[in-house]
Amino acid sequence: MSDRREHLIDTAIDLFAVNGFHATGIDLILDKSGVSKKTLYRHFRSKDELILAALKKYDGLFRNGFMRQVEESAADPHGRLMAVFDVAEAWFRQNNFYGCMFINATGEYSDLDTPIRQVCKDFKAMMRQFIGDLCRQIGAPDPETLADEIALLLEGAIVTAQVSQDRSRAANVAKTAAQALIDRALD
Repeated sequence: MSDRREHLIDTAIDLFAVNGFHATGIDLILDKSGVSKKTLYRHFRSKDELILAALKKYDGLFRNGFMRQVEESAADPHGRLMAVFDVAEAWFRQNNFYGCMFINATGEYSDLDTPIRQVCKDFKAMMRQFIGDLCRQIGAPDPETLADEIALLLEGAIVTAQVSQDRSRAANVAKTAAQALIDRALD
């Protein structure tokens, strides 16, 4: 990929996170990136194509970073499952936390059959799969149900942290609830 294409994607990610997708116009992206309209349209046929590229890149960066941090946080599967909420809390406390880019995109692109919606759905499925793998590793008798419950707690914590701005509390309440679900599942 060209450096200009990557620069456009990186600029778009930052602007979409802060302003949203519909509110971020092409002119703002061009202004902040210092790239000409001709260059933009040489790399992307439309704003939607740029949004897809931004979401796909952000998916790889965020998901891989999140999973790596979880894996590095604990030596055992139970500790890693609990670390999901610690890593989430660290993310929530960042100055550039504007909620989940995929939840935000889904809110703005609500049609069920759009490529943007599919990228968001794929991201959430991969995060759910990661949690499911951890649930299987702790020996949960019904790892799929436990993974659904814990993934739902994580999603709720993300939205609560974004809306309420009580970021630590959102992660800690979800972590406490997750521990109760794990205890029940392993009982």
